[in-house]
Amino acid sequence: MDRATLRESAFAMPPTSPAFPPGPYRFVDRQYFIIRYRTDPEALRRVVPEPLEIVEPVVNYEFIRMPDSTGFGDYTESGQVIPVRYQGRTGSYTHQMFLNDHPPIAAGREIWGFPKKLAQPTLTVETDTLVGTLNYGSVRIATGTMGYKHRSLDLAAEAEGLRSPNFLLKVIPHVDGSPRVCELVRFHLEDVTVKGAWTGPASLHLFSHALAPVAELPVLEVLSAKHLVADLTLGLGTIVIDYLA
Repeated sequence: MDRATLRESAFAMPPTSPAFPPGPYRFVDRQYFIIRYRTDPEALRRVVPEPLEIVEPVVNYEFIRMPDSTGFGDYTESGQVIPVRYQGRTGSYTHQMFLNDHPPIAAGREIWGFPKKLAQPTLTVETDTLVGTLNYGSVRIATGTMGYKHRSLDLAAEAEGLRSPNFLLKVIPHVDGSPRVCELVRFHLEDVTVKGAWTGPASLHLFSHALAPVAELPVLEVLSAKHLVADLTLGLGTIVIDYLA
């Protein structure tokens, strides 16, 4: 393969059989189960990178079901997203995510810098209850429950919330193990259509694990929960800060 062909054709690993196709990446009937909880502010300060500002000591714990996603297929994701503020505008910082499908793990880490690891999340309806679980191997590390569709939420307000900026810390090592890329990245969800939005009584339990430390942002109080169904496109990112520059 000559240099010109390599530069034109290579966009992901492995170059001759990439783990994921080029975007755009469209999601249809994507389901969110988001539990908003109060946590330890000192624990948040240890994980949120400057210059992002912590709005309040709150975490959104998410279970996300993606039955129809371009290039990625059918999978489920779970993890923690922290409300933040940057240059006066509120947004979200993705702290850690766990999912059960290799292509979005590879694409998420390589393109945007999503902090994704392989695990076994689920999101199901059990009779009258929306149930989210996350296992790392055989070990349960998160369980969330909510009364199923008890009250409707405003669709326009929920769509606007999904369109707010999202931030990631992208880290890629050099071949000698030193940092090659260390950037604060911003991205947006685009072409968002919220098809349904509901709330209800909720609970969340997080459990300690050496390699999936969701419990290091402890649940002090469950504040609210919501269940959304939406179509959207995952937009590509921009670099906000190059920490190595």
